Amino acid sequence: MDEGTIRELREDDIRQIMDIEKESFSTPWTEAAFLAEIYKSYSLSRVLMIGSRLVGYLCVNLILDEGHILNLAVHPDFRRRGLATRLIHEAFAELKKKGCRFIYLEVRGSNTVAKEFYLQFGFSDAGLRKKYYTNPVEDAVLMMRHL
Repeated sequence: MDEGTIRELREDDIRQIMDIEKESFSTPWTEAAFLAEIYKSYSLSRVLMIGSRLVGYLCVNLILDEGHILNLAVHPDFRRRGLATRLIHEAFAELKKKGCRFIYLEVRGSNTVAKEFYLQFGFSDAGLRKKYYTNPVEDAVLMMRHL
């Protein structure tokens, strides 16, 4: 199978991203939110392409020495093939080059699959954000790792 290529997120990717976003999250980001990531100077936003098809994406912000994973998703037809892992490893390498020392993210408390996924990369529980998520209302587990 084609492992695909990772490149920067572009405006013309947003339509394909929105399809994945709506299938992946109960409270999906808006097109405007993705557009904002493209133009923020402190954003690292990447897509994974297999041929001409966008199959995954990752949005991370880097402020000083702290990275914050904001959004990561892979199209349901392409999950469990190591694509999210590729996106994470690519982000770690790029963040490290830019002086990042810590990475944070939030995950729904009930999302055991996501928590287990991030544990594989050395993330650990760092706190709780009460009522962080809507639809349904749920606490977020704050996870962190040193880079």
